[in-house]
Amino acid sequence: MVKKKAAAKKTAKKKVAKKAAPKKSTAKKKPAAKKVAKKKAPAKKRTPNPAFMKPMQISADLAKIVGAKPMPRTEVTKKLWAYIKKNKLQDSANRRMINADANLKTIFGGKNQVSMFDMTKLVNKHLS
Repeated sequence: MVKKKAAAKKTAKKKVAKKAAPKKSTAKKKPAAKKVAKKKAPAKKRTPNPAFMKPMQISADLAKIVGAKPMPRTEVTKKLWAYIKKNKLQDSANRRMINADANLKTIFGGKNQVSMFDMTKLVNKHLS
């Protein structure tokens, strides 16, 4: 029995010694050298697609809203949105929907309400 107690003390001392031994040094490491970022060339100004800038003929129905003279698709869309906002035709609950008045109903194919995404598709039918 004496041998067992002595053996138990030795293993206990070894466990304590193992726990205390692995200490890391607290010396500060040198910071890594910072990489200098290469300067990029200045971004080129974005040029619009010439197809969007081409003046289009406007149908008589659409001319009541945006005007009769030929203009690019982008201008037609801007003027159409100005008309919608001026007459408060955007649905108050669901802002994506456009409520049609008498002028817009002919453009929207007789529909009372159209989503803003479908609106462009329907307006393109009135451009040539």
